[in-house]
Amino acid sequence: MFTYLRRGTRRNTAARLRLIAALAVVTCGVLGWAGAVPAASASIIPVPPDGPYGPAPAPAVRLIAAGGMPGWQITLIAVAAALAAAAAAVVLDRARASRRTASTTG
Repeated sequence: MFTYLRRGTRRNTAARLRLIAALAVVTCGVLGWAGAVPAASASIIPVPPDGPYGPAPAPAVRLIAAGGMPGWQITLIAVAAALAAAAAAVVLDRARASRRTASTTG
């Protein structure tokens, strides 16, 4: 499946960069979509008082909600950022190491 990655050092690095770029584009697209969906579904649609559904009922209980982000979401974001940074560090270290060995042999 990934046999094109083993042809040569330069082509191998270029193919990896293209693969990383493609994954980054897909990830950004999914994150953008995931960020837009909750914002679109959170809109309040006003109902006219004498519309087809009748008058809007008065709320029975007042709910006081505190704002902020739950702790599990903060933890999930921190873990994802740490994994992304670690993966980028490994890829960059391997690319640097392969460049170093290729330049010293020639």
